[in-house]
Amino acid sequence: MAQSSAVVIGVGGLGSVTCTYLTAAGIGKLRMLDSDVVSLHNLQRQVLYRENQVNKPKVLEAANQLRLLNSTVEIEAISDYFCAENAVDLIKDIDIVVDATDNFQSRYLINDVCVGLDKPFVYGAINEYTGQLAVFNYQKGATYRCLFPDEQAVIRSQKQAVGVLGVLPAVIGSLQANEVIKLITHCGEILANKLFCIDLQHNQTQTITIYPDPESRKLAEKKYQHFFV
Repeated sequence: MAQSSAVVIGVGGLGSVTCTYLTAAGIGKLRMLDSDVVSLHNLQRQVLYRENQVNKPKVLEAANQLRLLNSTVEIEAISDYFCAENAVDLIKDIDIVVDATDNFQSRYLINDVCVGLDKPFVYGAINEYTGQLAVFNYQKGATYRCLFPDEQAVIRSQKQAVGVLGVLPAVIGSLQANEVIKLITHCGEILANKLFCIDLQHNQTQTITIYPDPESRKLAEKKYQHFFV
């Protein structure tokens, strides 16, 4: 663990949980990126933060909290937006990427950079009572584009978030951390070429097979070459 590294993009509901458990596990280096500030109305699901931190930069407050948890972990906090201009620099020297974002544009960008740099990324998504989890681009397996090939249609379908059950990010964020730990330790079955779905309202889970699509990978590689090289 101590020789490994991960970047967590977004330290809200999902990312704050993932970062907590990776820090507790003793990962060597943890890089975090988020441009937002702590908000009072988010504390019901972002339990890493406290009321006295409201309106302060989220990623910097997260770093302060996590350093108190495990001082041996190298923590790098970047208060910035994730975008094409900084994506490669954030990812190129890191072992594993954790997608804790809340929008499709960022997920496609993460996917394409991870394909271009040959990095695995751990995907998590939440909505109301349901969550999703997958590991993309593991050993050149299925990518995010294999699951959602029509980028423009997916982006057009994006709606304003209606909120989530407070414990849902804890469930998916913990599972994301678990996949990172399995990737680092080479222990257990990696959730590659599969999509794990959970519905907390009805206590139901489902695992769906994702078939690698060579054309989707080629598109990701093309976009990487066009924008980042």
